[in-house]
Amino acid sequence: MLELYSLQMRAALFQLIRTFFNGKGFLEVDTPLRQPVFIPESTIVPISADGQYLQTSPELCMKRLLAQGASKIYQICPCFRKGEIGRLHLEEFTMLEWYRSGADYLDLMSDCEDLLRFIIQNGVPKHPAGSEDYLQKSFPVTDIEADWQKITVDEAFELFSPVSLVVALEKEQFDEFLVEYVEPHLGFGVPTFLYDYPVELASLAKRNMQNPGVVERFELYINGIELANGFSELTDIDEQRVRFTEEIGVMEKYGRTGVKIPERFLDDLQKLDIAAGIALGLDRLFMLLMNHHSLSEAVTFCPEDFG
Repeated sequence: MLELYSLQMRAALFQLIRTFFNGKGFLEVDTPLRQPVFIPESTIVPISADGQYLQTSPELCMKRLLAQGASKIYQICPCFRKGEIGRLHLEEFTMLEWYRSGADYLDLMSDCEDLLRFIIQNGVPKHPAGSEDYLQKSFPVTDIEADWQKITVDEAFELFSPVSLVVALEKEQFDEFLVEYVEPHLGFGVPTFLYDYPVELASLAKRNMQNPGVVERFELYINGIELANGFSELTDIDEQRVRFTEEIGVMEKYGRTGVKIPERFLDDLQKLDIAAGIALGLDRLFMLLMNHHSLSEAVTFCPEDFG
């Protein structure tokens, strides 16, 4: 359970984020936490709730709002994913998501830089007078003000992994090699954007027109920790249906049956043209700002507080 000072800093962080987005002309929205459908993603398992599902992300509803003409929107909300437990994972966590019409993943990268610099420049965290329990610098090994690094997934595997990206995909071990060999090198010195993911690893992202084998997706890393996942939105409903079908096939292969394609989502998707969206883990951001070791130290209550 967070002490008073940390509660105040967490509240200050949330307020700064709202100030940033409101100042940029974004509309804050709220969407249902419990929904009858979810986006088929083979790597994410939702939590059932009385015949429906707790949201793994507000993405489905926020894109539908975007399609209805809400061109710049953001939301801070709880999300839920079954079985995500560990130093950097909790089954319930807080997400910041924002979406923009007429934008792509490069615009989202600029948003990330502007947001984090705004937070640092406006004083989160402020250390309590006389305290020696807190380090005096957020992101102690990462310079937010310097130029941020950009590296493709293929380049990162060539630099840091014992096998190439192609081999990792063939072995169906992309995540293992990414976590063990690549991520520990990312986001030290300066934040790192890992970008241009293989198309099979981003079912909702738009293909890169110059390189159709990859999609316009990136992840942001600081201190070796993945902080955000953003991409140019796939708005071709026929391709999106194919990708959903492929994801459902993978899920059925591992015993997850009965998953349906969210048809109302596809109906609204055809109203979108160019758009981009991103999810940023606020608990991880707060953990990094406060120089904590685990998410359990960064949330108001963690599961152990009820044991």
